[in-house]
Amino acid sequence: MVDEIDQTPSLRLSFIGASFFVAVLFASWYRRDPLVSPTPSCPSLALLIDLGVSQLDAIPTVGFSDPILSYFSAFRFIFDGLSRLKYGYEKTRRGLFKTAAFRRWMVLASGPELIEDVRKAPDDVLSITASAIEFLQAEYTLDLLDITTDYHTDVIRAKLTRNIAATFKDVRDELIRSLDASIPVHDDDWVKVPVLETMQHVVSATTNRVFVGFPLCRNQDYLTLNLNYAVNVMKFATIIGMFPKPLKPIVARILSNLPSQIQQEMEFIRPLVEERFARMDEFGEDWDDKPVRRSTSLDVNVVINAEVLQNDMLMWLMSEAKGVERSLEGLARRMLAVNCAAIHTTSTTFTNVLYRLLSNPEYVEPLRHDVEIAIAEEGWTKAGLDKMHKIDSFLRETQRLDSLDSLTLLRLALRPFTFSNGVTVPAGTLIAAPTGAINRDGDIFPNPEEFDGFRFTKPRDDGNAMAGRQALSMSPDNLAFGYGRHACPGRFFAVSEVKAFLAHVVVTYDVKFEEGKQAPLSLHIGSMRMPGKANAMFRKRQR
Repeated sequence: MVDEIDQTPSLRLSFIGASFFVAVLFASWYRRDPLVSPTPSCPSLALLIDLGVSQLDAIPTVGFSDPILSYFSAFRFIFDGLSRLKYGYEKTRRGLFKTAAFRRWMVLASGPELIEDVRKAPDDVLSITASAIEFLQAEYTLDLLDITTDYHTDVIRAKLTRNIAATFKDVRDELIRSLDASIPVHDDDWVKVPVLETMQHVVSATTNRVFVGFPLCRNQDYLTLNLNYAVNVMKFATIIGMFPKPLKPIVARILSNLPSQIQQEMEFIRPLVEERFARMDEFGEDWDDKPVRRSTSLDVNVVINAEVLQNDMLMWLMSEAKGVERSLEGLARRMLAVNCAAIHTTSTTFTNVLYRLLSNPEYVEPLRHDVEIAIAEEGWTKAGLDKMHKIDSFLRETQRLDSLDSLTLLRLALRPFTFSNGVTVPAGTLIAAPTGAINRDGDIFPNPEEFDGFRFTKPRDDGNAMAGRQALSMSPDNLAFGYGRHACPGRFFAVSEVKAFLAHVVVTYDVKFEEGKQAPLSLHIGSMRMPGKANAMFRKRQR
């Protein structure tokens, strides 16, 4: 009995020592950056302490700076990210501050000069691709066959954007059809509609009218697949990102159902891909030299030798894809990726815009007047949308207060980077702009907590009401779509969709919240903001 008692302290010491070793090993896995750091031969306390903090000492910290305690700050950021970003922004007054992420430090640049530094930095120093891969855990979520190419970005920028005017009729047709199906108003009766779910369905159908065309854009199973994939990518990216790299493949294999969704996408698009590749083999790649004419059907088509070839996202990807990306699986993964980007952001914006309209009914009549004047001059066209200045301002003000992500301009430093104020951050540091805090800066926006739907139609000090104030404008004070050469390539299409939606709603329906209800609280996870669920009441517009 005495021997057992004597052994207890040594067992406890052994347990404590083993626990400490595991903690050190775990921390070293998290903090080591495979992109910029060599793999050490063995973990040590020195490795744990030498995390680049010494190079970041000049930058104030929100949360703990200690290498071990910083993990608590990283964990807390998941649940309290917005308030911590606001706190750092207010304390540093448009300067630099840092907070801990799970694997590395994140430096926030909030002054105009510092944001310009990030915008101008070369890609081999500050990489948007590397940061996106890490943020989305793309190796385990999107899992593109060739992760080194983002050719779909060029397709969106060159093909989708240039075809906005040409495809606007189809977008509006699908938008109206989808809203009519989702909001079955009759006579003067009010109809209750779940906002978030309805907006997701409407955006998915409308977007896929241009992505895959009719009839697949109306296949409910296909729309549901793409909606669920977008949600799952964000969910699994958050979960997988919390684990050290050696455990990520195991966690992804256990939790993720994304591989099965990829297989489903392949089966949905298989008939289209096989048929279109057969036509490309028959007529060749150089479609410009073939006899072409616009289709008179509701779909945007190109007619080649009397054969119809869809002019949509899938066709554009098929024309530009190389190597493994040209396979059915490669195309399916890219289609899921572009749907993920389009549906999640645009449906969230649809929802936020509608909540703001429901919460501020005094804007309905001025918005109607704005739409009716533009339509009288230009009709329901892209040119008509461009003249809806109050609609545009309402959208931008919604983006300002209900930003989808409180962090934009996200970059990963592949090499040490020096800001114009002389502060250098080491390789492996995340850099971002605290967009949510900037949007609520009273020095930039008077009465920043107040929703002013026509804020951006009012004359500036120079008397110019519109220059640089549209929803699509980019500046250090408007980072909704990023800034510079890496700004969101789909922003033109997305803004056109949202403006078309808001314009149609205000001239077609009367809307309100359920009696005694108001806009729901948003859910915040890390820097991301997701609208809550609520019902809206619709009826035919009473004239």
